[in-house]
Amino acid sequence: QVQLVESGGGLVQPGGSLRLSCAASGFIFSINAMAWYRQAPGKQRELVAHITNGGNTNYADSVKGRFTISRDNAKNMVYLQMNSLKPEDTAVYYCHFARGRNYWGQGTQVTVSS
Repeated sequence: QVQLVESGGGLVQPGGSLRLSCAASGFIFSINAMAWYRQAPGKQRELVAHITNGGNTNYADSVKGRFTISRDNAKNMVYLQMNSLKPEDTAVYYCHFARGRNYWGQGTQVTVSS
């Protein structure tokens, strides 16, 4: 049974940092690409960052230079380091992978506000 469990969200001031974690289980993690998405109130879910099984990454233009996605195949973990956070980064962040269908975690709330 596939499980994706996010953690690390919270309330942070503009300019601050957070590190999100996603614990994966129930599938062969090391051979799968992983991604982080986010969904703000009233908006569609959007791709934030993607990492291939080989470690190649790409990012949404809105987070380039501020966010970093990484993975630890030994621990079946994927991370999202978020720096220089802005109020517009406020959203629920979801861990994702796809193999035949989309799999999502339950999400973790990130709120950037003073």
